[in-house]
Amino acid sequence: MGYFLAPSTSAALSRLAVVDASPGSAPLDRIEAIRSLLVELDADPATLVGVRDALRGGRSWEEIADAAELKAAAAKWRWSGTDAEIAARQAAGRKRAARPSAVPTDLPGLSVSEAAAKLGVTVQAIYLQLSRGKVAGRTIELADGRSYKRVFLDGDPDARLDRVEPAADNDPTDPSTSSPDAH
Repeated sequence: MGYFLAPSTSAALSRLAVVDASPGSAPLDRIEAIRSLLVELDADPATLVGVRDALRGGRSWEEIADAAELKAAAAKWRWSGTDAEIAARQAAGRKRAARPSAVPTDLPGLSVSEAAAKLGVTVQAIYLQLSRGKVAGRTIELADGRSYKRVFLDGDPDARLDRVEPAADNDPTDPSTSSPDAH
């Protein structure tokens, strides 16, 4: 061992070989050894060196992707460019992954889909009512940059916030204000 793998990857491979050779190895030891090797292999610089050598040898991204059991776009995302470009893409990916994925539960009002369900209408109908000022709503922006459209129905203490009165010529219930070419 040690021809092209990093020392940490070779060590993880050796640990897995020892666990594999032990008939009485504990199940969790086997799982830990397997996962440790996978993590080391995924981070091993030997893969990037191999990809760059293959490209210099005239291999295509499709061939490299096939060897890595990836799609060509995924292989290019992982390994194309300079070390700095690759590191920047990986850092951006980690930053996106670190964001909370759940919508905060302490936001005021209702989500657009919650309001639609409560009123028995479609989400599109809620957006139409918002644009016409029939229901109150506003966009809440969080410190991390995420934003959420919130709806405030009548009876909600915040329902008066940001309510926009509809324009006189935008009332679909008054036929006298609708223009003849609107249909």
